[in-house]
Amino acid sequence: MLSVMPFGFLFMFTLLFGSVLSISSLNWLTVWAGLELNLIGFIPLMVYGGTSLETESAVKYFIMQALGSAVLITGSLVSFGSSFTWEIPASLSPGLGLFLVLMSLMLKMGSFPFHFWIPSVMSGLSWMNCLILATWQKLAPLFLLSSILQAWPTNLSHTTSTLLVLAGASSLIGGIGGIGQTQLRALLAYSSIGHVGWMLYCATTNESILKVYFPIYLLISICLFSSVWLTEVSTFNQATALPLTIASPKLHRLTVITMLLSLGGMPPLLGFTGKWFVIYSSANMSSSLTMIPLIMGSLLSLYYYLSLLFSVSFAAGSTTPPPTSATQKPPLLHNWLISLLMVLNTGGSVFILWTLSVMDFT
Repeated sequence: MLSVMPFGFLFMFTLLFGSVLSISSLNWLTVWAGLELNLIGFIPLMVYGGTSLETESAVKYFIMQALGSAVLITGSLVSFGSSFTWEIPASLSPGLGLFLVLMSLMLKMGSFPFHFWIPSVMSGLSWMNCLILATWQKLAPLFLLSSILQAWPTNLSHTTSTLLVLAGASSLIGGIGGIGQTQLRALLAYSSIGHVGWMLYCATTNESILKVYFPIYLLISICLFSSVWLTEVSTFNQATALPLTIASPKLHRLTVITMLLSLGGMPPLLGFTGKWFVIYSSANMSSSLTMIPLIMGSLLSLYYYLSLLFSVSFAAGSTTPPPTSATQKPPLLHNWLISLLMVLNTGGSVFILWTLSVMDFT
């Protein structure tokens, strides 16, 4: 998309710079400005296709992000009124200002109970924009929330308990909402909500685990959306029509399903590694009970991924071959990329576990 878009790289740079500016800032005004730059860079990318679905999704996303920004600046103003400083560590204290700031960040990244806009927005976007929305757009709010909690580790016990409950609810919503979904984008949107629950749990309990979980989630998402794009599923809307849409070899169908199972946390794929570290780190914590809804949500996600796998397998065997004009062999580069994505998701978990064991990661 960026190769044919005249100012695509400018918008992408604005998007990336806005997130980095927010994360690296210690001033609430600069944080707010960085999030607005991120929004300004992402909206043109969303509407570039010119379709009514993309425009509708962009308007919904703009409204929700504008609301989140308004709540964020209101919360920072309330905190400034009590502390007379814009510095993040010094201005925040338990109260209305902190509550508004945390709610605004959760609204921006689509966590429960502000998850309702994610499926409808993602349903109308291109696969590249879906990837950006599911990964990079969650980076700044997530790490800002983690930084706030790390700055006040003892004074926010009630807030931490509430966030842990919301994390478990996000995972359950992600699992329950995906059951019965027939649209592939909506299915991945609910999966993203479930992963937000896991990352919110990491941000609340152990930021170092978040720094392991998020890159793994980012890598899996890149592999998944790239494999779906390479197999040209983007021209179809129904997940149940997946075997009918791919006129390429079985390797491509197998790759898409493998990425989905990895995203759901099926061992021994790459997605299981991040969740295993979260479970391992929470074994000796008082918040270990929160792992129950997190694991239940992941099991529900695996359920509908496995259901999709069986439907694809049986439908592929009973489907008549496509016309000769549609059975052209895919480019050799596509096959190499598909094979590389498979290797990353099947062997990546072993490499990460070995690397962290050598580093004596705890």
